Amino acid sequence: MKAIGYSGSRSSDDADCLVDVELPDPSLEPNDLLVAVEAVSVNPVDTKVRRREQPAADQWRVLGWDAAGTVLACGAAVQGFQRGDRVWYAGALQRPGCNSALHAVDHRLVGHAPSSLSAAEAAALPLTAITAWELLFDRLRLPRRGTSQEPQTLLVVGSAGGVGSILVQLVRELTDLSLVATASRPESVAWLHQLGVEHVINHHEPFAQQLAGLELPPLRSVISLTHSGDHFAQLVEVLEPQGALALIDDPPVQSIDVLSLKRKSLSLHWELMFTRSLYQTPDMARQGALLEELAALVDASRIRSTLTQPLGAINASNLRDAHRRLESGSSVGKVVLSGWA
Repeated sequence: MKAIGYSGSRSSDDADCLVDVELPDPSLEPNDLLVAVEAVSVNPVDTKVRRREQPAADQWRVLGWDAAGTVLACGAAVQGFQRGDRVWYAGALQRPGCNSALHAVDHRLVGHAPSSLSAAEAAALPLTAITAWELLFDRLRLPRRGTSQEPQTLLVVGSAGGVGSILVQLVRELTDLSLVATASRPESVAWLHQLGVEHVINHHEPFAQQLAGLELPPLRSVISLTHSGDHFAQLVEVLEPQGALALIDDPPVQSIDVLSLKRKSLSLHWELMFTRSLYQTPDMARQGALLEELAALVDASRIRSTLTQPLGAINASNLRDAHRRLESGSSVGKVVLSGWA
């Protein structure tokens, strides 16, 4: 089968950092679906793995944890899927990624794709949507719409990227929270306004003064999606006592003063959407279930795709371009490749 892989850690400017290869078709485990991959999206985790993980000698490492495609076959223990189903998913970090024409994935991590989206539009969402959903409802345990009597505000730092672009939509549709997002470039601010965000502040300027000017309910929760170390002291400052801070990035240890949380009794949460699949947790199927709920929201026109940068066919050249764009740190929305060249 066609695939894109790497055999050694190289810069994304190196033509050999990602290579078109031919690999054997995957074999199915009992819980697996065999999927014909039609579109893939690229996330920061792809670039991090490429830079940090060295494949074994004479082996190809295949990246990719966002896919949309069609089911070709089902393992013996699979329930709820059949050949011909259109599906979307992010998959598991410890298994080969989806940058291949055929892909084996545990069905508990998979949802039926929205009927209203193309494969490219669908592939933009799974990893970031799972991350955003788990941040809101599993890590911070924020109340769903109509279940809380106390008005409160959520601040989301670095909101115009892949996770932020879906997270702000989920907040808008599924909660009663007042939302403040951060962005600094005009195109980022404009994108957030398109997604329905009313309050946008600049993360290059002091947070406290900007937030005070908005006169919103108490700030009880913060989600920081990027450069968390740069903002950590400010986030501790603006959070209400007994509030909660959630992160997804990997800030330098020296930039996170954990003891500064104690005076306000603040809690700190980390989110990694691969935790459930890495540890085969009993609730692993929740990821497939939330993708089903998300598909219904999309088909009801309540959530839109975050695809902003279609880069053409799935091949090594276009994938290298996608990695370079993510490593620039200035991407808005999601980068997607679709169709095999």
